[in-house]
Amino acid sequence: MASVSFKDIEKSFGVTKVIHGISFDIADGEFMVLVGPSGCGKSTLLRMLAGLEEITGGSIAIDDTVVNHMESKDRDIAMVFQSYALYPHMTVRENMGFSLRLRKADAKLTGERVAHAAKILNLDPYLERYPRELSGGQRQRVAMGRAIVRDPKVFLFDEPLSNLDAKLRVQMRGEIKALHQRLKTTTVYVTHDQIEAMTMADRIVVMHDGRVEQIGSPLELYDRPGNLFVAQFIGSPAMNIVEGTLRRDGGAPYVEAHGMRWPVAATTRGTDGEAVSYGVRPEHMGIGGDGEPVQAEIIVVEPTGAETELVIGVGEQQLVLVTSGRPHVEPGQRIGLAIDPAMVHLFDRASGIRL
Repeated sequence: MASVSFKDIEKSFGVTKVIHGISFDIADGEFMVLVGPSGCGKSTLLRMLAGLEEITGGSIAIDDTVVNHMESKDRDIAMVFQSYALYPHMTVRENMGFSLRLRKADAKLTGERVAHAAKILNLDPYLERYPRELSGGQRQRVAMGRAIVRDPKVFLFDEPLSNLDAKLRVQMRGEIKALHQRLKTTTVYVTHDQIEAMTMADRIVVMHDGRVEQIGSPLELYDRPGNLFVAQFIGSPAMNIVEGTLRRDGGAPYVEAHGMRWPVAATTRGTDGEAVSYGVRPEHMGIGGDGEPVQAEIIVVEPTGAETELVIGVGEQQLVLVTSGRPHVEPGQRIGLAIDPAMVHLFDRASGIRL
């Protein structure tokens, strides 16, 4: 196992700068997820760690050894790609043991490691099959098995579940997390899917436009997003954002938006008259009565079984409300919004920074 350190990392393609001075550390044995929208630089950062991209500026260290100019094969890492990258003319056994054969490893050692990895990943029945005879999930397990056989210091995963259907993605998430818990190998995992990030990571690095927006545990990012971008990126359905003005008027603070008073916590910071973005997650709003300060109209009712998702209109704006059970409501009905002030997030409208 190993620690990984990024220090002032920069990357340019020609005159276009795509990574802007990123620094953070990954602890020995940690499962770190890099998440962000397409084009944010997360895969480029991973490829620089793997030695597949040159580093324009800064340094990357594995176990305190700077690897900037070290060949990929000498970094003691193993990478699992989105495309599986299996050799079609080789059996599962041959694919999994190929890297050790390249190193002229002992045949007995290679066989033992392949057998061990196959047992962990339930691939024993498929060792003599070819990739074309396997499902997508089985191919991805073979790619993971090939990485395990190398017994690297660091596992790198580059959007490994993107090609799988929804049900299989859920299953493979659990398998990768269980694999990490068993092997305790330092893991760096890249995805654009924030659900994958939330369910798998020890810590998450949220990236945007080649910069780090926030680093923290999944629940830290969910409960206390540092800015508007993180607030809207983490969580599904996304946080509702309403533009308004903070009012104090000598009494309890509230936000004025769409001609209504939106509740906030008594400890809310900010000055009277400040332009703010008012954030509340769909599950932190409920159906209230006529006396509620915020009135809305139901536009769409989407039952999902255990929960019901409502698309509601407040003024010209549409919001999402998620409630447990199956409320007796229908489109066109007027409702009050019961909002827990303690669960409200306020952001400075100009900078997007949390107040």
